[in-house]
Amino acid sequence: MSASTRGPELLQANAGTLKSRMGTFFPGSHVIFRGHDLHTDLKDMDWVELYVFGITNRRFTKEQLRLMHSIWTYTSYPDVRLWNNRVAALAGSSRSTGNLGIAAALAVSEASIYGRGIDMRAIDFLIRTRRQVDEGGDLSACVREELDTHRSIGGYGRPLVNGDERNQHMLALARELNLDKGSYLRLAFAVEESLSAGRLRMKMNYAGLAAALMADIGFSPREYYLFLFPAFLAGMQPCFIEAADRPEGTLYPVSCADILYEGKSKRTWLKQAAIKG
Repeated sequence: MSASTRGPELLQANAGTLKSRMGTFFPGSHVIFRGHDLHTDLKDMDWVELYVFGITNRRFTKEQLRLMHSIWTYTSYPDVRLWNNRVAALAGSSRSTGNLGIAAALAVSEASIYGRGIDMRAIDFLIRTRRQVDEGGDLSACVREELDTHRSIGGYGRPLVNGDERNQHMLALARELNLDKGSYLRLAFAVEESLSAGRLRMKMNYAGLAAALMADIGFSPREYYLFLFPAFLAGMQPCFIEAADRPEGTLYPVSCADILYEGKSKRTWLKQAAIKG
């Protein structure tokens, strides 16, 4: 970008009327959503269909939309021990508001290991690897290079167990919907075979499977990232409600005796007057 496009000329060109190709609200009249009247042209869309249309400006088949619904459904766990659900529950326990607690829980879902960070690594790896293989590259070499660079591969392996309880259900649904024959999904299984033949023996996890399925539907990394924003949402509200229904402050209390402290030993604190003197 040149200096002229970054300076006052750029600001002046955008001063006054806000220009948008996404939508406009006309108070008392109508709302335009990506070139369509929201209340007439798009009135029969369900929420997920509208959500992904807003992200991609594309329409999807009923089979693809059902798969997208299930990608969210299958990963909404109402378990307060999970890192993001814990934030929602602590908000309820401390008597914060529900919206604030859920918003904070969604914010920490950006986590690089368990959340959106690993999802982005998974789809980025599949897209890069397919490009390299299509250009004549060796898949095993691509896998080794990724491991050498990052010491792991996004979408493979799992900290707790080497396997994922969601995959069998998602694959069964993909087969039922005839959405299990895409090139990215085949690549994802080929990567799993390559890893299984090595010493790491890492299996594909849900992040790898979902990334492959959505890449086969045609989602770019940014579109996929935005699509996944509410993926954990349905499991958060139950955690907030349960914690809010319990006595205040009783979620995860820690006894002083349970804290391992290796700092300075017990010492006497000087009074303020003594310090001034």
